[in-house]
Amino acid sequence: MRTELHVPSDLKFLAVIEHWLLESLKAEVGDHVEWSSLENRLRLVLVEAYSNVVRHAHKDRPNLPVLIRLEVDDYHLSLEVWDYGKGFDLSTYLAPSPGDYQEGGYGWLILNRLMDKVEYQLRVRGGLNCLRMQTKLSIIS
Repeated sequence: MRTELHVPSDLKFLAVIEHWLLESLKAEVGDHVEWSSLENRLRLVLVEAYSNVVRHAHKDRPNLPVLIRLEVDDYHLSLEVWDYGKGFDLSTYLAPSPGDYQEGGYGWLILNRLMDKVEYQLRVRGGLNCLRMQTKLSIIS
């Protein structure tokens, strides 16, 4: 199953995106996965990824669309978030140190802790940036 959603760069659409993601997944995998942990994890991942696009990549440009793509294949989930921003240079990223407070920089750390694989590509497919996150879905026996 593959589906995608084009949504404005405005945080008021966050509930719409969450509903689309979770209902699309439920339609595809039904009761075959452990929903309690998966639902909370995916909500956090989605909030982090989408809010970064709205607040940073598309800052003050709500007319720019965000493309969110979901793919489920053999209990492997792939979630992509595409944006039109300048992009983020991962070579400049410094992970927060334990005990040191810093204002930003936790998003990349959170995404990598919650998903099995996280990739970020600058200026692909017509100049868009793509954040791709993947995880294996836990199947209920």
